[in-house]
Amino acid sequence: MDISLVSSEAVDLLSRITGQKLRKQDLTPPVIFLAALITVLLGVMLLDGAVTDEEKRRWQQTLNRFIPSEDARQLSQLMSKGVRQNQVYKKLNELLILTAPFSESERLLLIGFGYEMSAADGDMDAREKKYLEVIANRLEINPQHLAVLEAGFSHQGTVEPAALEEVQSLLDPARFHALDAVFIKAANDLLAILPAKSKQQAKQQQRLNLPYEELQRFQGYRQQLETASKQLAEIIQEGTNEGVLPNNLAAQVEQASQKLSSQRFRVAVVGEFSQGKSTLLNALLGEEIQPVREIPCSGTVTVLRYGEQKRVICRYKDKREEEIPFEQYKIKAAISEEAALDCVSDELARSDIEEIIFEHPDLELCRSGVEIVDSPGLNEHPDRTAITQQLLKDTDAAIFLINASRPLTQGERDLIQDLKTQLNGGKTDEAANNLFVVVNFMDLLRSENGRQQVRQRIERFVQGQNPIVAGENRVHFISAQATLDAIFAGTEDDYLKAFQNFTGSIEKFLTTERGLIKLQQSTTGLNRIIQSCCDELNQFEGILNGKLKVSEENKQKLLEQMGESSGRDVKIKLLAAQLVEESTDEAIDSYNEWCEELGDIMAENSEGWTSNHNQKKKLFQDYAKQFSTDISKEFNTWVDESIKGSILLPNLEVLNTEIRQHIEAIHESIQSFDSKIGSNLSDQFDLSLSTAGVKMNLASSSNLDDDTKGIGLFGSLGTGGAVAGTLLAFTGLGLVPIAIAGGAAAAIAGWLFGEDEEELEQQIKQEVYEQGFDKFNESAQEVFDKVSEYIASVFYERSEAAIEVIEQAISLSENFLAQEEKAHTETLEQRQAEKAFLSKKRQELEQVQKNIEAILPF
Repeated sequence: MDISLVSSEAVDLLSRITGQKLRKQDLTPPVIFLAALITVLLGVMLLDGAVTDEEKRRWQQTLNRFIPSEDARQLSQLMSKGVRQNQVYKKLNELLILTAPFSESERLLLIGFGYEMSAADGDMDAREKKYLEVIANRLEINPQHLAVLEAGFSHQGTVEPAALEEVQSLLDPARFHALDAVFIKAANDLLAILPAKSKQQAKQQQRLNLPYEELQRFQGYRQQLETASKQLAEIIQEGTNEGVLPNNLAAQVEQASQKLSSQRFRVAVVGEFSQGKSTLLNALLGEEIQPVREIPCSGTVTVLRYGEQKRVICRYKDKREEEIPFEQYKIKAAISEEAALDCVSDELARSDIEEIIFEHPDLELCRSGVEIVDSPGLNEHPDRTAITQQLLKDTDAAIFLINASRPLTQGERDLIQDLKTQLNGGKTDEAANNLFVVVNFMDLLRSENGRQQVRQRIERFVQGQNPIVAGENRVHFISAQATLDAIFAGTEDDYLKAFQNFTGSIEKFLTTERGLIKLQQSTTGLNRIIQSCCDELNQFEGILNGKLKVSEENKQKLLEQMGESSGRDVKIKLLAAQLVEESTDEAIDSYNEWCEELGDIMAENSEGWTSNHNQKKKLFQDYAKQFSTDISKEFNTWVDESIKGSILLPNLEVLNTEIRQHIEAIHESIQSFDSKIGSNLSDQFDLSLSTAGVKMNLASSSNLDDDTKGIGLFGSLGTGGAVAGTLLAFTGLGLVPIAIAGGAAAAIAGWLFGEDEEELEQQIKQEVYEQGFDKFNESAQEVFDKVSEYIASVFYERSEAAIEVIEQAISLSENFLAQEEKAHTETLEQRQAEKAFLSKKRQELEQVQKNIEAILPF
């Protein structure tokens, strides 16, 4: 509904009907629709001069559906009385004034309720049908669409399949976002009355598979590399069994092979609720898999991926897994309709499901190596927001969905900025190159001028002076439902072409900007392992030929060095544990200080809370969201400045310095050994360090956002998103169900007519503020526990990575001594056989390397 089309005549008309002095801002979509609905229903009831008991019951049932509060009930009574007295139902020009802002779908929904009323007594009167036809004609409703409605309520006659599909599409609940949730449910109810598609028609529907040739080509490269890694693993295993290659090489190639075999692209679809995420996924997959009820319905994270057979796996928060029947999938994936209509509910918090994995053999996109994640709406229950923030860490690309009918609300602007920051690892001043902005429901915009305005508004925001996205072809304008209709019908139209352009841009990004880089990294890793193998083989050959001789004295020194190295990992572990304790103690003091200051900060922030709604429940929800946003921003600022900046940064520098000193000491001792006997252990250790991602020439590790993230010694601290998500789980939107369920319900329901709005807004702000801090205080310890876990993980991950490097150095030394002992005990004949074995393995390694070089097109 385009509120900008509400005229002054409509304001005057509704003021006259209700007997209230109304303003334009009072005419919300629910209010306007209710006035038009009452007008049409009264026209149907009163036109024939007789109102039956069935019509009275239908009248009461219909209005009860749209008047959830006492205030709304009083408003409907005023409207009913005014429409009767002024006989508005006979004055079609006045009805047209009311319906001027209506979309085609909203006009069809309105007339549908007229047909429902006409059929209330079991017989559609000819005069009532004529009245509805006249209204429909003035509202420019397709006569074939009226025939579908009439057939649905009269259960007589046949309908054109094409007309039925058009009506089903127009009454798709996704098209009623501008109205209240009760109208969305009403569209669902009306759809249920329509004639069902014939079995023959359903059989004739065919999916139009979208080609993913680039993704399939990428999977071919990946499979070839996987084959090469398995060949390399066989060579290494034979060398290990022969006692010439160390065990750590087998572990490295196994890790590389597993990474290749499990390598999948992960694409997350995120956005506010009711933006058509599930419909978009269905269009991507070419099949109606996701439950679509355009109220918040995606109750948990759902992962869609390829499987040899159709099956559904439920993963629970307690780590249990169970396979569930396919019929239960949509039930498990959705929240109840009652919970959804309340916008948020304790039902969400009580759910013990962590994610649902749906496998299917016929999903072409998933067959091409893509996992699609249907995330909970970012503006729904805070637990679900935290989950969405977490899953972005492993995401190759994120699709942010926007509704063309109401694009870029302030909530969406905040969400997309936060999404950009998370995808950039906490950096706020860079655009995200793996973020795609998709504007859905373009088919709901009736004029080309309206479509151009939406395009300009979106592009100016996301690609303007401070761009949100980086890269080519990152913004798309689509209709997921129209695309899905075209796929089922096997036709090609502009919406399908626009959608294919979108999927093509995703495919190009995944293969070119993500996939080939991953394969290059895998190729580099495999080549390093091959080089390590060759170095080990050459080393053993040097020992066999007598070029490398180790005296007992040098052997003893090497053993001593290995013992020292073993002691170094203990020192690193102890230092890490000490720094965790010290950092946590500092964090406690900082947290308590922050909590003491938070009340004044949030009180000041609350003065700036605003809302475009004049419905009390909506006001409360808006302010609760803004409370959640503000406290999260304050928390993130505290994490960045205090935890990361003041506490972790200096303490991590202590740990990094210690790690660097130990590794350099090991490196120097190995170099000293090499200089004495002519071995190349230091080169092998350098290669091992390079494989692990450590740059030994780094002068300082103070830059916590350094690109060297391989073993985490100098890697980024990240955004602390998991910690922030924990805070969201206990504050903000969690206030809404409490307020609605408790004594505050009467204070937040209905429309604001004739009330002191400014005073009421202040009361609601105060209520949100007080409840917010009550919930925050209840969860303060649990929030800090998560902060402590975050601190510990940073230190322990770095210490464990360093220990892994030290263990590799010990493995190199152990293998050298094992080679020397082996050569010392072998006969001349055995040495000759060993040399032949080494030559054969070198040739096999060279062939694997050639195979790898021939795979990728670069």
